[in-house]
Amino acid sequence: MGKQIPISQSFELPDGQTVTIETGKLATQADGSVVVRIGDTMLFASAVSAREAREGQSFFPLSVDYQEKFAAAGRIPGNFFRREAKLSDYEVLISRLVDRAIRPLFPDGYMNDTQIIINLISGDKETLPDAYAALAASAAMTVSDIPFSGPISEVRVARIDGEFVINPSRTKLAEADIDIIVAATMDNVMMVEGEAKECQEKDLVEAIKVGHDAIKVQCQAQLDLAAQVGDKATKREVEVKETPAEIKTWVSEKTKDKVLEIARAALDKKARKEGFSAIKDGMMEALTEEKGEEFVLENGGEYKEYYGKLQKETIRNMVLDEKLRLDGRKFDEVRDIWVEVDYLPSAHGSAIFTRGETQSLTSLTLGTKTDSMMVDAALDFHYEKFIMHYNFPAFSVGETKPMRGPGRREVGHANLAGRSLKQVLPEEMPYTLRLVSDILESNGSSSMATVCAGALALMDGGIKIKAPVSGIAMGMISDGSRFAILSDILGDEDALGDMDFKVTGTAAGITGCQMDIKIDGLPYEQLEQALEQAKQGRLHILDKMGEVMGEAREDYKPHAPRIVEITIDKSFIGAVIGPGGKIIQEIQAETGSVINIDEVDDKGVVSIASADKASIDAALARINAITFTPTVGDVYDAKVASVMPYGVFVDFKGKSGLVHVSELSTSRIDKVEDHFSEGDEMKVKLIGVDPKTGKLRLSRKVLLPGGDNGDGGNRDNGGGRRDGGGRRDGGGGRRDGGGRGRR
Repeated sequence: MGKQIPISQSFELPDGQTVTIETGKLATQADGSVVVRIGDTMLFASAVSAREAREGQSFFPLSVDYQEKFAAAGRIPGNFFRREAKLSDYEVLISRLVDRAIRPLFPDGYMNDTQIIINLISGDKETLPDAYAALAASAAMTVSDIPFSGPISEVRVARIDGEFVINPSRTKLAEADIDIIVAATMDNVMMVEGEAKECQEKDLVEAIKVGHDAIKVQCQAQLDLAAQVGDKATKREVEVKETPAEIKTWVSEKTKDKVLEIARAALDKKARKEGFSAIKDGMMEALTEEKGEEFVLENGGEYKEYYGKLQKETIRNMVLDEKLRLDGRKFDEVRDIWVEVDYLPSAHGSAIFTRGETQSLTSLTLGTKTDSMMVDAALDFHYEKFIMHYNFPAFSVGETKPMRGPGRREVGHANLAGRSLKQVLPEEMPYTLRLVSDILESNGSSSMATVCAGALALMDGGIKIKAPVSGIAMGMISDGSRFAILSDILGDEDALGDMDFKVTGTAAGITGCQMDIKIDGLPYEQLEQALEQAKQGRLHILDKMGEVMGEAREDYKPHAPRIVEITIDKSFIGAVIGPGGKIIQEIQAETGSVINIDEVDDKGVVSIASADKASIDAALARINAITFTPTVGDVYDAKVASVMPYGVFVDFKGKSGLVHVSELSTSRIDKVEDHFSEGDEMKVKLIGVDPKTGKLRLSRKVLLPGGDNGDGGNRDNGGGRRDGGGRRDGGGGRRDGGGRGRR
């Protein structure tokens, strides 16, 4: 068999970069596979879908996995096994971006196992692969026979120096004040997610429009590639099982009025859930009485399935027709909010944020540099000083479930909350910050409760954020001609709607957003209206938060670690660390502090952390002693370390030097030991430093009455002698028996 001859299609990004999509060369046994290439960056994507659904399958089993191969960057993984392991949070987030964009585009009722795998197989540090992952996934399905209403693509839109840029480089992105990912088909925007430095609603809409224009070019390239592929891209026939009319009629007669009665009753979550469950149970009992148990065993599933559709459609129509919501609120009304800060006495900051039946308890921990989180990705290695974690235990919705590690949902919610809060953190922050949101109750938008509780916990902990941040979840229900935009949606409303989106921000502007749009042809005017309504809700929530805490505390909690930073000369870094870290480890052990040293701009930046001020002071004193540089002419308190015939050696501020016998007193001293002993204290003045040896020359005499208070009678300020300070006996004896530098 000869070499595979690939088929390819190219297009240009707005900045002139060429993107090539190639198929037919790799992984030809997959239903569809492509390689997307931009310069040296290559992503490989495969798509496989089972020919038949598993028996009894009740949901669409789609899995999307994005993984970066470390070989793509010429690296070996840093873990113990030295191989790619479970997906990192970063890879999970990209997998979610692709999943959310493509999932709505499979046919209703399609239940076949479907798997999309995207691998970064070659990469350069300046090209961000996350902006091309959905393009690769969509292209793999577009050249396959998998039923899919695509193509779609995703682009990053960044505003840099006031201009919108499509898929900027990593370096350029660091300068952006808006950074969003947009996913869309040729006609409709499907998903938006990103962050901003307090941008306005109109700017966000403009960024989405710019992104969609670029996506249209990428979708056309995929269609052109599929045309070259030919029959292989012809989609499978999907048999959509229609519910028989008699079932629809029977279920509607038995349940529709009862559903409306529950939906109009403005019940709480538990009562509403029990009410709808009772309707379904009653329907199945009636069906058993009419048709018998054997009939129900064979056909009951169809009745239950249609009841679920009818319940959803009935409530949607009630909202549009009667302008009613499930809990009785107006469309723009936010549920009751209560807030408490400083709830956890031992945490460094804490807050409870409760909105309706959704509650977050968030804690703040202040750590040192050693607590920062290592991020080890194929194209990125750094230490993260701001960590956001989100936990969603089953009891928060009154259920039981085994305790496992965080799933993709938890990772996604933490990311949205974290990137929203990161925009307002102080630029100079010596601490590593960890926020943990534990969701204790949930009925709609626990991620937005996390944002609010997170901002409050930061302020409670004394972190001087630029401004408080709040978040609100919005929903939209539409039949094409009528729209209902709902503020602060319930969990049930999230499932009912055609669009749900979350917006976070300060009073000045948006810091984060996440939108999932499930309807075709959403007009931008409706999106602008929804964003404006979200702004009013966000400001209302900020006001409620401000009633309890509107700005950060003046100081950290008494038990929080304090960090003092000092700058030392680069030449002293080794002395502070010591051989094999001996000195710095001794200081930490003796003082109970945590010390870190970084070399920044040819200086050493030393941070000392401890919850005890005395501990910091002790460590600071030790380091100052090591890094202290005496100045000629300064006076110091000294202690005699040893007595010699020619003078005394003294210690001061971590240094030592000789006070020669001639500099001890204004009167002649014959025997030094008769006048001075170890441990004696005295004031000394630095009168010189030997330029060759660096030895310090000190004088006591010049500070005594009758002393000349000068430089010790030497001809230069360094005490230079004719021989440069060298003595014949190596111990200080001068040729004249004690005269000061005479010829």
